[in-house]
Amino acid sequence: MNENVVWHHATVTRKRRENMNSHRSVILWFTGLSNSGKSTIAHATEEQLHTRGCRTFVFDGDNVRHGLCADLGFSREDRDENIRRVGEMSKLFVEAGIIALTAFISPFRGDRNRVRNLVQEGDFLEIFCKCPLEVCEQRDVKGHYKKARLGEIKEFTGISSPYEEPIHPDLVLTTDTLSVEQCVDKVVDLLRQRGVINITANS
Repeated sequence: MNENVVWHHATVTRKRRENMNSHRSVILWFTGLSNSGKSTIAHATEEQLHTRGCRTFVFDGDNVRHGLCADLGFSREDRDENIRRVGEMSKLFVEAGIIALTAFISPFRGDRNRVRNLVQEGDFLEIFCKCPLEVCEQRDVKGHYKKARLGEIKEFTGISSPYEEPIHPDLVLTTDTLSVEQCVDKVVDLLRQRGVINITANS
């Protein structure tokens, strides 16, 4: 980093923003194979939190690659950079007092741990959307898995590139057996247990 770049400490702090919002800010990091339900559950969780008066934003893997990470491909190096950028952006949203929900395959533990280490302990909640590969393939209306098996898509997670399951996730959602509503309830319960939201506030 350039030695002439100096961090400016704002007078409006994260704590003041959280007090105004009546909830803590946090990163909800949804990880799992393609078609495991990450985006669906993240957006459904945001809808539930929004109705409770929470300030939220979803970083969706596909959406981010239309703008912030439009210049990146799917090599190991580009995947690392994709997650680095999203992690830094999520950190800023935490400072803004917002509940940041991210839906990314983020297949490598090292990348996820680097994001965890960007923020204070308890600010990063890893949510593993656990779903058998065969079920994810059955859900794949875009045909990405089929193309990957035919060699038409290189370095596709679960087929030609590995997925490293979380070792100690904060929450495991078995998305092949639970409904979206049940998954959302479990996420909201986690936020209540960790003191992020008051379950009765603004409901």
